[in-house]
Amino acid sequence: MNIHTFQLGPLQTNCYIIANSETKEALIIDAGMSPGELLDAAGPYTVKAVLLTHAHFDHMGGLEQIRNKVKAPVYIHPNEQEWLGNADLNGSSRWPMIGGAMTAQPAEHELHDEDVLELAGFTIRVMETPGHSPGSLSFLIEDHVFSGDALFNRSIGRTDLPGGNYEQLITSIHDKLMELPDETSVHPGHGPATTIGEEKLYNPFVSGIMG
Repeated sequence: MNIHTFQLGPLQTNCYIIANSETKEALIIDAGMSPGELLDAAGPYTVKAVLLTHAHFDHMGGLEQIRNKVKAPVYIHPNEQEWLGNADLNGSSRWPMIGGAMTAQPAEHELHDEDVLELAGFTIRVMETPGHSPGSLSFLIEDHVFSGDALFNRSIGRTDLPGGNYEQLITSIHDKLMELPDETSVHPGHGPATTIGEEKLYNPFVSGIMG
């Protein structure tokens, strides 16, 4: 498994290509704005899916450009399916200085907690991790978890946006992400990668809830 990370758009959203060098297939996780660099890197692969951790505009602003290029189906939690086509829900209408209203067509597939996907030669475990947004998902592939805006290096996602819930996010982190092995690599929606073990030790939002 080869993981390629791209910081896209004005909010430097981490978007990922998960590539299988044997099958020449790949997955894309999140669809940030101005995805030209990501699309260039995806060129040698057949992209089998675009997985969205959630539908805030900085994670879906480049979706139609990506979809038109790679022709791959999109996966999202049903709680945020409507957000793709609604600029008020995905937040883009509130930030005209960043790019204005952004919308995309509905996702082809909806995901739920503990769904298991077999795509591009990988097994993907779907984990519901709401709190930052009501339909936030994390994706576990081998010993790597792609946590969206739930868990960051030494921090957690904000919960002051519509649909956010701090207590729900802490529960998601404690009951789902912190149950993963310490050596699990965490690839967040913003900022540098980390591990579950490091966050147990050094993340001030996590260490206090670990008994």
